[in-house]
Amino acid sequence: MLSQDDIQYAMETTRVIHEPDHRIQTFGETRFEFQLISELMDQVGKVRIRTGEVEAMKPRILRPEPYRNIELEGFDATARARFESLVERLKEQGRDLAFLQYGFRFKRGAVHEEILTDSLEAVRDRVMEDIRRTGNPSRAVIEGVDDTWEVSILKFSCEMILRSHEINAFDFKRKGLI
Repeated sequence: MLSQDDIQYAMETTRVIHEPDHRIQTFGETRFEFQLISELMDQVGKVRIRTGEVEAMKPRILRPEPYRNIELEGFDATARARFESLVERLKEQGRDLAFLQYGFRFKRGAVHEEILTDSLEAVRDRVMEDIRRTGNPSRAVIEGVDDTWEVSILKFSCEMILRSHEINAFDFKRKGLI
């Protein structure tokens, strides 16, 4: 089981060396391929490359419970009308109080591992050269910690959400959905 220190260390040291060319699609599922490079903890000069896929489900719009269910205890009789007026003004200003929810599927069964005898820098250079040669727009290259490599994948996923959120929100607004 991972300790909080293990997780924190993995979060601090994980680096996304190469991002996919696209972001999470607003109206469909998105598939990213990854190559995660990590030095073996107990063997000098050994580097593991994990190759797999992460699928991002299309973002969903979440809205708070209907505002009418909010209790206004201790307020006078006009409080409900003032509250509803405030909600209407927020909506008119484009503030629908909606949130986007993202979901990921990590296909662990599809992960392939390869151990190479070389330095981390040399393996990183070869992987980056392969990216330049193949031009795969869906591939990410991540450098992480071997024992906590799943945390590195989660960090990559969170970074893709952060980079995609503004575009997804714009697309939903343009369609009048939020």
